[in-house]
Amino acid sequence: MAEPLRLKAKSASPGIASGPAFLAEEPKAPSAAERPGAAPASRAVGGYSALEKAIDISIGELEHLAEGTDAESRDIIDFQIEVLRDPTIAEATGARMQADENVVFAWVATLDAYIGELEAADEEQMRARAVDILDIKNRVLGALAGTPIADFPPGSVFVGKDMEPSRFLAHDWSKGGGIALFAGSTAGHVALLARAKSVPMVVGTGRFSAVDGDPVRVDGDAGAVVLQAGGMLSPPLAPAQMPAGDTQTSGSEPRTADGVPILLSININDPAEIDALDPATAGVGLMRSEFSVTSVADAANEERQLAIYRRVLEQAGDRPVIIRMLDIGGDKPLAGLADLPALSASGPRGIRLLLAQPEIARVQARALLRAAVFGRLSVMLPMVTFPDEVDRMRELFREEAEKLGRRAMPHRMPPIGMMVEVPAAALMLDTFGSAAFFSFGTNDLTQYLAASTRDDIEADAGKAAPAVLRLLAQAVKLAAGKPVSICGDMAGNPSYLPGLLAAGLRHFSVAPARRPAIRSAIIGLNADGTRAAGE
Repeated sequence: MAEPLRLKAKSASPGIASGPAFLAEEPKAPSAAERPGAAPASRAVGGYSALEKAIDISIGELEHLAEGTDAESRDIIDFQIEVLRDPTIAEATGARMQADENVVFAWVATLDAYIGELEAADEEQMRARAVDILDIKNRVLGALAGTPIADFPPGSVFVGKDMEPSRFLAHDWSKGGGIALFAGSTAGHVALLARAKSVPMVVGTGRFSAVDGDPVRVDGDAGAVVLQAGGMLSPPLAPAQMPAGDTQTSGSEPRTADGVPILLSININDPAEIDALDPATAGVGLMRSEFSVTSVADAANEERQLAIYRRVLEQAGDRPVIIRMLDIGGDKPLAGLADLPALSASGPRGIRLLLAQPEIARVQARALLRAAVFGRLSVMLPMVTFPDEVDRMRELFREEAEKLGRRAMPHRMPPIGMMVEVPAAALMLDTFGSAAFFSFGTNDLTQYLAASTRDDIEADAGKAAPAVLRLLAQAVKLAAGKPVSICGDMAGNPSYLPGLLAAGLRHFSVAPARRPAIRSAIIGLNADGTRAAGE
């Protein structure tokens, strides 16, 4: 039997605690499918008055936390309340709003700037204050979205990068438990609180992976963390520059009647759908991130997005996952951003909107960069029309990666590919040199190719199919050997499968319910789309 893994750390609070691990970055909030019951007002975000209300709610929550606490705890909460009431914070947020920045992102940018100043300070005590401001930022975002930070089970060992003071104070430590932080500080407020309440705590363990619920021992006397056998010092690394659209296949993948292997992935809208991932599935060919980010407050919450993406990647294991950046705008609005001209029904959508509103893209880019260390992530850009759109987004990712590097936050640059759903892009696919892979979105491609409206597209799809198939065959040739896949509705319709195979497609991503039918159809066809003998 393997020996337990002992990790060296810094003691922040003495004592020894054992308990099941609570992984702080795991998503504990309800999934998108479970949240529709929330009041619409809680998910939508208005103007500055909505932010003022969220700040008032946060102050009320902090004041409630302070009731009956000791003097040290009260001082920490008073500091956070003082920051929330600081007129300079409101003035800086207001100035950003006057520059046409959305109120939520104006708030996030203001607090992020404050956090950056603290993290760059020479004194450790000042650097330790950064987590207090992060706590305030996320508390207000939670109030805006109606999704407050959930508590964790009593007796657990909290495992994460850092811990917010208010989260410590809201937890019941009477049943035991401890804290193990990848980073953290012995001079931080949580360390001070842990010592005051005799909660064993260590910091500076470095990132390690464990399964939620695994037994963990925190040794605050010796400065160590002991993991059960099989624990890992770092997350498993994804193969360098391995696009999720690659053509490697396992023995469980279907083959055509003449023996050509076909990759069969699934599309998911809600992170909860990953729980039913079939072991024989090649991976996730399309995760529509906009279904998990239902309001501007969610779009501004980097930690919430990170938790969602991490869950999907860890559940997928060593299988690739393609996450599409937010495809919002036009007829796909995001609650709380409707006041922006860019989000009118006639305004830009997809990549154009993300480039027009880079504050949205930068938050998601940071979450995706950080999530990439947990699996085989590839990022897909929506509604791309011109090559420079890919180049500009890749540069944005590079800029955010540099910022994460300066903060010593684990991250990895994932392969960045694009949806092919605009006819102009499909016809010029050979000019998109910086795209790592291509995935055909036939829903929009059909609509734009046939000049259909959203209402007419279902009736027109069948008549437009021959034109779409001809365009796909031409585009596959233009891809010049780069990984290609198809993730639109045509991929999940067996009647189109012969034409798609004949066009040269070998990677299909379909709704989970359509997977069995497509798998059965594949084995009855040759790779050129003709029926196998005897079929």
